[in-house]
Amino acid sequence: MSEAEQLLAVFQGSSAAHGQTVVGRVGRNGKTEANSTVVREPLTIERVQAHIDGKQGIGSIPITQENMCKFGALDIDTYDLDLKKLNEKVQGLKLPLLLCRSKSGGAHLFLFLKDWEPAALIREYLTEMSIALGHSGCEIFPKQDKILADRGDVGNFINMPYYNSELTTRYCYDKNGEAMSLSEFFDAVKKKRISAAELNALQFAGERKHFVDGPYCLEVMSSLGPISDMRNIFMFAVGVYCRYKWPDDWKKHHEEYNRILCSPSLEAKEIVQIQESLQKKEYFYQCDTCPLKDHCDKDICKTRPFGVGSSAPDTPDLGGLTIMLSEPRLYFMDVDGRRVQLSTEQLQNQLLWQRACMEQIQTMPPTVKAQKWQTMVSALMNKSTQLEVPEELTLSGQFKELLRTYCTSRIKAMAPEEMDMGKPWTDEGLTRFTIVGIMTFLKNRGFTSYSRAQVQEQIKELNNGQECFGRYSVRNTDGKRTQIRVWWVPSFEDTETETSQETNNEIPF
Repeated sequence: MSEAEQLLAVFQGSSAAHGQTVVGRVGRNGKTEANSTVVREPLTIERVQAHIDGKQGIGSIPITQENMCKFGALDIDTYDLDLKKLNEKVQGLKLPLLLCRSKSGGAHLFLFLKDWEPAALIREYLTEMSIALGHSGCEIFPKQDKILADRGDVGNFINMPYYNSELTTRYCYDKNGEAMSLSEFFDAVKKKRISAAELNALQFAGERKHFVDGPYCLEVMSSLGPISDMRNIFMFAVGVYCRYKWPDDWKKHHEEYNRILCSPSLEAKEIVQIQESLQKKEYFYQCDTCPLKDHCDKDICKTRPFGVGSSAPDTPDLGGLTIMLSEPRLYFMDVDGRRVQLSTEQLQNQLLWQRACMEQIQTMPPTVKAQKWQTMVSALMNKSTQLEVPEELTLSGQFKELLRTYCTSRIKAMAPEEMDMGKPWTDEGLTRFTIVGIMTFLKNRGFTSYSRAQVQEQIKELNNGQECFGRYSVRNTDGKRTQIRVWWVPSFEDTETETSQETNNEIPF
């Protein structure tokens, strides 16, 4: 197999569409700007070869129309990410992931499967891995459990590695933190492929014996080994847990956790300071603080007796936003891993968005402050992906189809004088009509999206920008010659005849 064939097989995903990325300038923050578009065509060997040659960057959509996938990924794109240290952590936890450098300098951690598996299942495993790695909340591909295939949805793509493979910066790291060649990457994928049963048997961290009835973040962190970084924050959260569970003698348990979990243990005066602070008022878990948020699973935490509880501060978990380039625009948004279809108005208005979530995925997301909502939506828009649509779903396509109907239907003029009655006249390869005639026809058909000026621009486009209006001589009711102002387009009937003749030439009878 060629390199292109092998890379296509490795990233086998949706057959309905693929992603294309046009890379722009590098910003002051070091990140590369890019414009992402979903093309409704399958990946081909030719397209993959162009990617390898550095001619066109492409991406694969992991989820199929049947909501199955054969690969998934974690997309970690945090500031000042140490890829080699992250790779060492992957190796230390024995996770079945291959780390590739992304185009922005972040990390794509790929999971490759032996068989097709439900997207929802793979998302669960990847979520658990992200928490073990301390990157809870990073992007997970596939981004949704199910896509809305019947509404034109195709999911989200992730960029493939080894763009411009000979000089690539999007390479995979080996276990020693060195860059792999493309052929070495193929060998690594074969070794890393894993089944669902093998995934289920994996233990993503050490033994889970502490805080199993409390915050999930504390359970995970305590299973990864001695706490050496940010011990004060960790022990403050432990103190909150101890006060909830053992209100009468919580200090004793708090001090014991410090002794057995922290390395080195916090000094006695530091523990006393934390305890005195906790006694002053009723504190809640600081869920938005590192390292707690890096190991968070709020859904599990809510169910635990001494976890965050149902009254905990919450924000909706919004994922990838796909903009369908129809007219009017449609949007697909991931809400807690479930796909929701939205209009522009529903995306602008939080109340309308909540109503859409209630109707489509039977959930009522919490309300956030207006400013925060705007910030969240703006962030999604900045990272959104555009989805191409057939021309008939655009206003331009709708106009052209209605114009064709107007020019070829039974209302067409039998003589040029009838153009003054709003009818189209076809002669010498052109169909002529008055602007009033076409505007009236469009209005009667319920198409009011275009102004007169916009209609005129569309007509010019059909004439390749060449002159397409002028005066035409006709006889009035008195038999005298007069001139009317008309517009014209190439005859649709002539175009269809030419197409038919070309087709017939190809198929001899």
